[in-house]
Amino acid sequence: MNQPLAYVHPGAKIAKNVVIDPFTTIHNNVVIGEGTWIGSNVTIMEGARIGKNCNIFPGAVISGVPQDLKYNDEDTLTIIGDNVTIRECVTINRGTTDKMKTVIGDNCLIMAYCHIAHDCVVGNNCIFSNNSTLAGHITVGDYVVLAGMTAVHQFCSIGNHAFVTGGSLVRKDVPPFVKAAREPLSYVGINSVGLRRRGFTTEKIREIQDIYRILYQKNNNTSQASDLIEAEMEATTERDEILQFIKNSHRGIMKGYFKSN
Repeated sequence: MNQPLAYVHPGAKIAKNVVIDPFTTIHNNVVIGEGTWIGSNVTIMEGARIGKNCNIFPGAVISGVPQDLKYNDEDTLTIIGDNVTIRECVTINRGTTDKMKTVIGDNCLIMAYCHIAHDCVVGNNCIFSNNSTLAGHITVGDYVVLAGMTAVHQFCSIGNHAFVTGGSLVRKDVPPFVKAAREPLSYVGINSVGLRRRGFTTEKIREIQDIYRILYQKNNNTSQASDLIEAEMEATTERDEILQFIKNSHRGIMKGYFKSN
């Protein structure tokens, strides 16, 4: 903590065993938890709340002013959980009056040059590969993986355990447990590899596959598929999560993939 070449505002609240490297700037109204390492040339601006045992690499800018013309210097926050790794030159903006905060959950890995805009809410155990970009007001569930160069449209939602392939443009909501690929972004199967790694049984994976066959491979529209899933599939946590995600989708969910002639 005793780093004469860094600037720490007297109003910042820094745990005693935080390590701050040279040429870093920490503004007023910042809280940083125990065991966190802040690399050189990092800027942490007002409203940042950073948890325990985080690693923030050189060049990152945390809790920057939102890139939103409606923002008028409101007192908003960026909340980052425990055990989060933020790599080089990541930018995370604080909230606006919409949610008043931008949130990153625990155990996330945000790779170099990613951008997370204002009012985003990111769950736990997520991985965002290099140059992934979230526009404002996006909701991302737990265990989501965004491969490199993924761009997500404002107000979209991505469900738990989803995997989005590299270079994707996410314009519609991505339901839980799926793999999303191609252009326009489409359903290409469920994220069976990720689900197995997280302890889902073969029977549970087959159940999820059966639900998405009704949704994407039986020539039903979304409303018809939802009714069939509710009528034909046994009520389980996963079934209900999928149905609730569809019901709550404001932008509409992505479509299934069809080859063009």
